[in-house]
Amino acid sequence: MTAVVFIHGTGVREPGFSALAGRFSAGVTALRGGLRIVPYYWGGEHGAVLAAGGTSLPPVSGAGRGPGAPDAAEDDTAAWAALYADPYAELALAAGSVPAAELPPGSLSLDQPIRERLAVLAAEGDAPAAELGPGLARAASDLAAHPLLGAAAAALAPGDLPDLVARCLTAQVVGGVLDADAPLVPVGATRDAVTDRLARSLGAPAPGTERGVRTLALRVVGPAASRALVRRRRALTEAAHPAAGDVLRYLSRGEAVRAGLRDLLAGLEPPVAIVAHSLGGIIALDTLVLTPLPQVRLLVTVGSQAPFLYESGSLPSLEHPAPLPDHVPDWLNLYDPRDLLSYLGAGLFPGRVTDVAVDSRQPFPAAHSAYWTNPDVYRHLAERLP
Repeated sequence: MTAVVFIHGTGVREPGFSALAGRFSAGVTALRGGLRIVPYYWGGEHGAVLAAGGTSLPPVSGAGRGPGAPDAAEDDTAAWAALYADPYAELALAAGSVPAAELPPGSLSLDQPIRERLAVLAAEGDAPAAELGPGLARAASDLAAHPLLGAAAAALAPGDLPDLVARCLTAQVVGGVLDADAPLVPVGATRDAVTDRLARSLGAPAPGTERGVRTLALRVVGPAASRALVRRRRALTEAAHPAAGDVLRYLSRGEAVRAGLRDLLAGLEPPVAIVAHSLGGIIALDTLVLTPLPQVRLLVTVGSQAPFLYESGSLPSLEHPAPLPDHVPDWLNLYDPRDLLSYLGAGLFPGRVTDVAVDSRQPFPAAHSAYWTNPDVYRHLAERLP
């Protein structure tokens, strides 16, 4: 009788594991008889926990705020987050706030002065915002030709448009820095100083003069959103830490998990197959690389990061370009093209790994958990199990 060892991925705990293992057992035995399903639940004994009850988390802002906590009245972090994600969001809000009006013949368009100033700013290069990073010249050039600028100029007071445009420029530059994963991101005080300087070069009143409304994005997002996120940090951490913590704990102290799997496999008669999801695939591969286990005839990884860790030099058992040891069994790697946590192994280990795509038609991150309700997964397993 073929024994199939089922290994779960990150963040799985009881009672979820029993439900998952039951679904797997039902799915695979419906297509292939004569199987003994052997679950390996490592999360209970070896999974990550907040051992001190979350003592490492900073206190919630508000009453009893710690030193350096932001003033709630000045917290515009959420508004800037919205602008980094879509630098033109505020421009679109302003442009859509009033109906379009036709100008009298021969009149000067309200956006012409700001377009001219943007063209001058673009010609100066990136120097006026050098503290933020590269990209100002292109941002100014793009914005000078933006079709919504005219409608925004008609909707805002003359002194407000330069402020809005300056925020748009800053958001484009900083957003570009974030997209490039640059190691240096300016602090808020630097960002605000550069934004004010850009606004004055675009015609905003001098400092100390009333500059009208604050960012329109702030009206929509509001400082409460940023404060709510801080207040929810404990709940978010407690929800996310099992998955992230499991990965970190395994990479730093993984031998106990591998030892548990070796002990389980040692008590099984051949032929044995291992079916492992996500981090479970890394655990299984490391165990098989480090210890010859001839009773294991097939390794199946599902939505696993093992190939990526190997290529990036992070797999504990094997470092690129070392070949896969001969004693590692046949390896079937199932992945979903929509699952951003699944990777390919055939190109790294030619002739040793078979990559097979399965499509759940779910977006990420749902695609990473949808394998076990996908009939194609069980079909491939039934065809390949020894």
